[in-house]
Amino acid sequence: MVGHLCEIFSGQPLDRFLSERILQPLGMVDTGFQVPQESLGRFAANYRYLSSGTPAYELIDEPSNSAYAKNVTYFSGAGGLVSTAADYLRFCKMLANGGSLDGAQIIGPRTLRLMTLNHLPGGVDIAAMNADGPTETARDGVGFGLGFAVHLDTAKAQTQGMPGEYYWGGAASTAFFISPAEDLIALFLTQLMPSSSYPVRRQLRAAVYGAIID
Repeated sequence: MVGHLCEIFSGQPLDRFLSERILQPLGMVDTGFQVPQESLGRFAANYRYLSSGTPAYELIDEPSNSAYAKNVTYFSGAGGLVSTAADYLRFCKMLANGGSLDGAQIIGPRTLRLMTLNHLPGGVDIAAMNADGPTETARDGVGFGLGFAVHLDTAKAQTQGMPGEYYWGGAASTAFFISPAEDLIALFLTQLMPSSSYPVRRQLRAAVYGAIID
C-alpha cells in the first residue's frame, strides 16, 4: 500500500522513486529490484531450512537463475529489494543520524521520531492485538510504529533490548535494529528461509547487548 501511495503522489514507478529519492542520494549503488548481470558473481544464493534429514538445507534460489537476475516488472513495496551490507548500513546510519547522511536529507528528524513511536491503539503491544500469522518480531513487549517494530518492555519481550529501539527483519532471516539510547546499529544478513527457521535474531541481540560494558 505505501509503495503504491509513493507512486501516486510522485507520479513515478516505485523503482524510480526509490532510486531518485533514497538510493542515489545515499550512495546505495548496489540496491534495487534486480541484480545486474555484471554483479551476479557477488549475489548470494538462498536456502531453505529442512527440519529433518541430511543435508539440513536445500538450495532454493541459485544466483545465475534467480528471479532477481531476470527483467523485473513488478516493484513490490512490501519486499523485493536486494542489497549489500555496505548499502544497508548506509541506510541504517541515515536513520540513526536523524534522517540524513553525508549531506543528504532523506526524511525530517521529527517525522522519523513519529515513525519510531508505538502507534498501536492505547499504546498496547502486538500481543494485545490478538494478531495471527507469522511475524518478523516477538509479540509480547513489542509495539509497532510507522514501518518499524518498536521495543517497549524488555521483561515482557524476554529478549535483550532498550526501550525505543526500532527494528525489522527480512524473509531470509536478515535483521537490523537501531537503539537511540545506546547510539547503536546492528545489521545481520544471511540467506535462510523461512525467517523463523532459527532464533538468530534473539541470539544476535544477546551477543550485541552482552558486549556493551560501559
